[in-house]
Amino acid sequence: MEWTVTVVKNLSFSRLEAGACLIGNDLLVCIKGGDLPHIGTGVLCVPRPSLSGNGAQSATSSVLNLPGHKDEFICRKVGEMLCSRLNMVVFCTGGFHVDGITKEQIRKVLSAADALAGDLAAALMTPL
Repeated sequence: MEWTVTVVKNLSFSRLEAGACLIGNDLLVCIKGGDLPHIGTGVLCVPRPSLSGNGAQSATSSVLNLPGHKDEFICRKVGEMLCSRLNMVVFCTGGFHVDGITKEQIRKVLSAADALAGDLAAALMTPL
């Protein structure tokens, strides 16, 4: 499989990268990073109107985690952002692992995930 879009975010202690591939009208995203990339979670995001009733687009997600893995926080963040912005079904999988990661490093990874999702969305909204 060839990725339609790839994005890399370098961190001071690691890197976070993603590949995205259109599958018909849907999107597959694979995120990896840290010292031991892996598959720790799978998140399926389906677009829907926001429950706030304000007309905004949102997403409903189903999550499948491996025991003890926290990769959902990254994949859910990226998957839901792409699903809402692009109005398409998104499946996001992957994993990020750094031994002894600190709370501050976790914040940096989540911030990088936001930026990564924004870059992916922008690239996918541009005609390929």
